[in-house]
Amino acid sequence: MIGDVLTSSILFNALREKYADAHLDYLINEHTFAVVENNPFIDNFIFFTKKEEDSIKALFKLANSVKNTNYDIVIDVYSKFSSNLISWYSGAKIRISKYKWYTSLIYTNTIKESSIAKTNAGLAIENRLQMLEPILKENSRIFKPAIHLKNEELINAKAFLETHNINLEHPIIMISVLGSGDNKTYPLPYMAKLIDVIVEKTNAQLLFNFIPKQEPDAKEVYNLCKESTRKKIYFDAYGKNLREFLSITQHCNALIGNEGGAVNMAKALSIPTFTIFSPWIQKDAWNMFEDGETNISIHLEDVKPEHYLGKSYKEMKKISEQLYNEFSPDQIIPKLNKFLKKF
Repeated sequence: MIGDVLTSSILFNALREKYADAHLDYLINEHTFAVVENNPFIDNFIFFTKKEEDSIKALFKLANSVKNTNYDIVIDVYSKFSSNLISWYSGAKIRISKYKWYTSLIYTNTIKESSIAKTNAGLAIENRLQMLEPILKENSRIFKPAIHLKNEELINAKAFLETHNINLEHPIIMISVLGSGDNKTYPLPYMAKLIDVIVEKTNAQLLFNFIPKQEPDAKEVYNLCKESTRKKIYFDAYGKNLREFLSITQHCNALIGNEGGAVNMAKALSIPTFTIFSPWIQKDAWNMFEDGETNISIHLEDVKPEHYLGKSYKEMKKISEQLYNEFSPDQIIPKLNKFLKKF
């Protein structure tokens, strides 16, 4: 996933700092390339495509290509069947991945992930950096994911916004209006109420982030908003691809909405974020670099902790719709208002 690929890119910062002359390659899903394109710490990209996903023959061909490169070290952050196979087949002397009951049969070093964050970087960052301990022989310092945009991309995004009559001198807020699935999407009527509050408090210009297949749901949220709010939403001003979205977001003053890749990308662009977590997602894992000012988040567990007593997040996933319905806008608005004061 995009958030995973972006977050894992910090390993290259740490490795390059320690081994300036090392050759560092990154094997990623093809559709995630946009978030690591132009990364100065990565020498080469290898793409896992739908072909490898659908064909065991193609997967073995890719694994054989990795083997023929003769890597000294392979680090598998993903640790699923396809990456297990590629790692094992690589023949690298050092193979590192997360601990599972079977992974010691495949890897030379397995890392038990922490369950409690030690810094505000969050578990997603800390557990990835743990993967480097067998190589660095010490704890790496914390790195923050970064996205590297070209000046030309930023100029084009500015022109695009101006073409849509958006005033770059006034606040612009990107709304992550939908999550990656229903169980990661704040209920649409609730989201509309929050968007009404955002406009009422800031009079900001709003952009919606969604992918083409989500347009009907995004339009439903738009229609649920007050008429005065709809006048501030530039519904047709959205990036047609991921690099365009990133370049447009770089011109925004904040991103507000559902937890997911868009939030992680905004943080990597140093854009302030307000994140609404799904009730079944562990907040400590993905509330990266939260400081209560620039990056703020809220979870149902923050306001109704009694729901979580003696229950796992896996159990909560099964009743995510019910839990979302209990996560009303009134519980979010006080914290959101604190965030909006800066605009």
